Amino acid sequence: MSAKLWTANEVAEALGIANAGDFTAHGVSIDSRTLESGELFVALAGPRHDGHDHIAAALSAGAPAAIVARAPAGLPNSERLLVVPDTLEALRQLGKAGRRRARARIAAVTGSVGKTGAKEALRLALAAQAETHASAGSFNNHIGVPLTLARLPVDAAYGAFEIGMNHVGEIEPLVRLVRPHVAIVTNVEPVHLEFFPDNGLDGIAEAKAEIFEAGGETAVLNRDNAYFDFLAARARSRGFTRVVGFGAHDSADARLLDAAVEPAGTTVTAELNGRRLTYRLGVAGLHWAQNSLAVLAAVDALGADLAPALGALEKLTPPKGRGQRHRVPCRGGSCELIDDAYNASPVSMRAALAVLGAAAPGIGGRRIAALGDMLELGPDSPRMHADLAGALVAQGIDLVFTCGRLMAELDAALPQRLRAAHAADSRELAPLVKAALRPGDVVLVKGSRGSRMGHVVETLLAANGNSGGGDTARHARASRVVNG
Repeated sequence: MSAKLWTANEVAEALGIANAGDFTAHGVSIDSRTLESGELFVALAGPRHDGHDHIAAALSAGAPAAIVARAPAGLPNSERLLVVPDTLEALRQLGKAGRRRARARIAAVTGSVGKTGAKEALRLALAAQAETHASAGSFNNHIGVPLTLARLPVDAAYGAFEIGMNHVGEIEPLVRLVRPHVAIVTNVEPVHLEFFPDNGLDGIAEAKAEIFEAGGETAVLNRDNAYFDFLAARARSRGFTRVVGFGAHDSADARLLDAAVEPAGTTVTAELNGRRLTYRLGVAGLHWAQNSLAVLAAVDALGADLAPALGALEKLTPPKGRGQRHRVPCRGGSCELIDDAYNASPVSMRAALAVLGAAAPGIGGRRIAALGDMLELGPDSPRMHADLAGALVAQGIDLVFTCGRLMAELDAALPQRLRAAHAADSRELAPLVKAALRPGDVVLVKGSRGSRMGHVVETLLAANGNSGGGDTARHARASRVVNG
């Protein structure tokens, strides 16, 4: 990053401090390991790591200044150290100032599943026509959102932000920072149910509805979802003047007419505000087709051009761990790996199984699923796991590997012909999956982050001379910053 992002005076004003010295920052970082020269460093204290232990490293790497709560021992207190009472609050104030001065038209995305993919598709669609700033990866919580705002260029034309939660009350303070013109809710589904023991899905819908609390112009909502009417009413009550429904529903404003799912992409026919559209996505899956309608509705609501957006969506690729495909060697040939190991819920699991069902194995190849526990689903979790058996049969899956206490319920519910092996955890499962693969197979790996199915992915990638450790390390760092 080379353009000026912050001056010392602008930082001082944002933080409410008398003097910040004399510097220019080209970016903002909270990680000394990835900090690039010219980026302002914010020393955050977390449950396992304290950024104050890495201030010297950040300054040595080229940070022009560091926002700190205390000067570390052995490091002289100089004008390069901007001392504040609370560095997390300082990051929040910097993000707030970044939003206040921005000229961008901004969309925010939340939802039980699909929000990262929708945000990435929106970024791609908008960037095809003007400078667009978006959340990195899944930076969607109390750290990731203000950090993304603090990095927002003054002259950006558009912004795409992801906002996540796993408890009530988490979205509202974040959306009040972002203040989006367009708010998207991809869906309300049984995810993080264990944190809503009293009111279940209704509680999740209430939490997702917090995205309207800062007001806005257009709400883009899933017309096929049971909570459409509730969310539409909440949006209007908070000042949104327009509600756009997307989906296959006859009353959807952005209506899905057809989706031809192929192994390497999806051809979509849709209607948006009476205009018929046919376009191709560079990713496979009905769920991608559905969410692409939300993206196009948001593009339209932001005042951007649909034509370059449609062309850009053909270049869409899955975010890391959410359906990325790899060729891996296996016993004298190669197999296809679908890495969907970042997270899992009943609805996203079924969507991934549909993608596997649409895959085209090579000659003699099979469709294989390696599945880890879906976590945070509450007391009904065992049944939710067992219920996946029907989807596996319906999608024509040939073999199913499972691991974890909850996936044992699925293993027991499967027809005997589908039961490949069950293991206690992903480390025990990984060599079993690797040994079973033969040329032409397509294998899907999926599970909640806590089930660590990334280890199975790493094992299969390692056979190709690529350990995948870099991606896994990035996921591990991101998991300390984001939630669902």
